[in-house]
Amino acid sequence: MNQTWLSIIPFLVVIPIAVKTRQVLPGLFIGFLAGCYLLEPSLIGGLKKMITFVIEGLTDKSNLKILMFLYAFSGLVGIIKLSGGIRGFVEAASSRIQTKKGALFLTYVSTIGTFSAPSFRFVTIAPIMRSLMKKVKMSTQELGFVIETTATPIIVLIPIATAFVGYMTSIVDMALENEKIKGDAYSLFIQSIPYNFFSIVMIILGIYLSFFHHSSSKPMSSNESIETEEDDWHNCDPAVSKDLPVKPWNLLIPLIIAVSLTLFLTWWDGSKKSEGFFNAFIKADVLNAMVMALIITILFSFVYCRFQGVKTGPLMEGFIAGGNELMSVIVLLTVVWGLSSVTDKLGFSRFITDHSGWIPSAFVTPALFVFGAAVSYFIGSAWGTWGILMPLGISMSQAAGISLPLVIGAVFASGTFGAFASPLSDDTNTIARILNLPVIDYAKYKLKPALIAAGITAVLYGVSMLFFF
Repeated sequence: MNQTWLSIIPFLVVIPIAVKTRQVLPGLFIGFLAGCYLLEPSLIGGLKKMITFVIEGLTDKSNLKILMFLYAFSGLVGIIKLSGGIRGFVEAASSRIQTKKGALFLTYVSTIGTFSAPSFRFVTIAPIMRSLMKKVKMSTQELGFVIETTATPIIVLIPIATAFVGYMTSIVDMALENEKIKGDAYSLFIQSIPYNFFSIVMIILGIYLSFFHHSSSKPMSSNESIETEEDDWHNCDPAVSKDLPVKPWNLLIPLIIAVSLTLFLTWWDGSKKSEGFFNAFIKADVLNAMVMALIITILFSFVYCRFQGVKTGPLMEGFIAGGNELMSVIVLLTVVWGLSSVTDKLGFSRFITDHSGWIPSAFVTPALFVFGAAVSYFIGSAWGTWGILMPLGISMSQAAGISLPLVIGAVFASGTFGAFASPLSDDTNTIARILNLPVIDYAKYKLKPALIAAGITAVLYGVSMLFFF
């Protein structure tokens, strides 16, 4: 069945269904099931094949580490929320910031300690900015835009201790296996970071809007500044509820430990395989170091909170509730692994290699970004876009002889566009909820700068191709 047009059917199924339903998981699942029935065209043969692929994916040691990291990471965030770490940080910061420049400076500087996930950034920074709206001479939409440029666009460029890095490395590794390419997925991810042009452009736009753009919005009058109970920023998210304690160190200490341990354990693992400080980081098993650092941090946080009088039951409930928040991502990743195995068996890579020669090589990367950006906008999911397009991107890079880091960067950039600009994305909806903005109006407001950044990005990919041919 290799080298036949049947190998593209799963992808032809995935994208239209995802766009139609505006949910990526149904499209991936049906595409996965369709591929399994192409391999085993019988009443129950396809289902048996699908179960086999799922079990194989879940029993792979590297995959299990990734799932453990994702769940444990989200569980740690759950403990931090429950113990009042986020509320404490917000209360402490909002009481000390008095000016617009101070508020915006905090927005950027706080990325150092809250870069782990976009949702984590939003529930720590957005309530602070909402509490300071009377002092910040910006419209709420402008404020939301600035906050978002310090979230996903920055987080996808950070190679350690984020909710993204395990997933991103996994799908690169998956695509490399499909192409029978020997290479280190994490190293390629690192090399692709400078080529995520959309993220870089959006960060620059955010800095411009924050510090150099003169807003036409007017400060609220004294009559308008009276905050009702309904508008109280404590009500904008459960993580900053008045029912929680005020303990900022419950946020800061776990994050410092997690990042420090990740760096130390990465160096320690690599030092046994290579000489030299920087070579140690290159040779290290980074995923294993991140998992170990995370487990140690969770154990410390649990004991630390118990000494503060937090009961074991609520701590466990907070950890499980936090971990369950990423269950949708874990299920998504499981289906992506299965779909990748199916398309590999169907000969997708060979089909792309044999039938993509008509596409001028110089247009492959810009076209891949534009296509991926469109898909991510309509499905509202960076994770889903990366899972769908990474196998296609790496297959096309091999067929056209294009740099792998460049193509990988373009795929990650395309998904980042949807996470930032789509009215369906979690980022858009979370910020709109916290800042009390109409979702569609807010999405329309930031679409123009996002499209400008996307246009610049496409041009940059076109220019970059000149250096590879």
